[in-house]
Amino acid sequence: MTINYDKVRIGMALSGWPFPSNDPAQLGAYVSELENLDIDSLWFTDRIVSETFTLEPVVAMSFIAAITKKLKFGTSVIGLPLRNPTVLAKEIATLDYLSNGRALPAVGLGPETENDYEACGTDKKSRVGRTEEAVEIMRLLWSGNNVSYEGNHFTLNNISIEPKPVQKNLPPIWFGGRSEPALNRTAKIGDGWLVSYATAEEVSMSIPKIKTRALDFGNHIEEDHYGALISFCFADSRKEAEQLAYKYNIVRREDVDLKDVTAFGPPDILIELLDNFIEAGATKFTLRSACPAEMTFDQMRLLGKDIVPRYHSG
Repeated sequence: MTINYDKVRIGMALSGWPFPSNDPAQLGAYVSELENLDIDSLWFTDRIVSETFTLEPVVAMSFIAAITKKLKFGTSVIGLPLRNPTVLAKEIATLDYLSNGRALPAVGLGPETENDYEACGTDKKSRVGRTEEAVEIMRLLWSGNNVSYEGNHFTLNNISIEPKPVQKNLPPIWFGGRSEPALNRTAKIGDGWLVSYATAEEVSMSIPKIKTRALDFGNHIEEDHYGALISFCFADSRKEAEQLAYKYNIVRREDVDLKDVTAFGPPDILIELLDNFIEAGATKFTLRSACPAEMTFDQMRLLGKDIVPRYHSG
């Protein structure tokens, strides 16, 4: 079977701080190489309350916007109910304007721990409603002026923000999650679906569900707005790669085989897995290197040399 790679794009996901030291210059050097290797995008995880060294994604994306020309950047995924949608809409619009349309906000419901919400002035029980209202508010503020809105969680009276995003159809808001409610949410109000640690079989079953339900909701999702996050680690053998990745792999599933949701071993293993996902309907990928910090740069360079040209040559 011939696979069409025209719409396929490979990005990187940055989880925590994967560098040997805390010198911020390491992020700058890493990003410069990403752009030189034609890697499409860089995605930041979001955890406001954490003892783990984790960058705040909006601030981190502003840093990326300032030192790059073509690299896109996104959130994978930002905890939307932890944030004020008017402030976030202003931040993303500003980033999109300053970067000439490179901002890609993917959103989720936030963490499972209640104290995260308390620390941010909200509560977990309202997160679904707050998320849905926030998406509506952000789009209204990006597309018009003098916005008034009355919801269960937010109220706006004659509100405008400038600058507006420069992307023609507004920054696309992608959703994560593989549960039935998550698929429904994507179909109802999403512009795309970016799922973490799902199998290709799950993706192949979920995409048709989203498409069918989107039609029912009157929502249009582009054919190439389906993607997946996959952890990888390159080594001469699968066993060696699994040993290297053991402490750095964050898959929280015991119901699937590791090899169906990660690519540990020679580059061919990642190529085979990506092709399986592409056949399942996904075209956008955020790849996370699960490896010791001293290997982070080498893993990224191998990705740029052995994987990216295969998919970006079209």
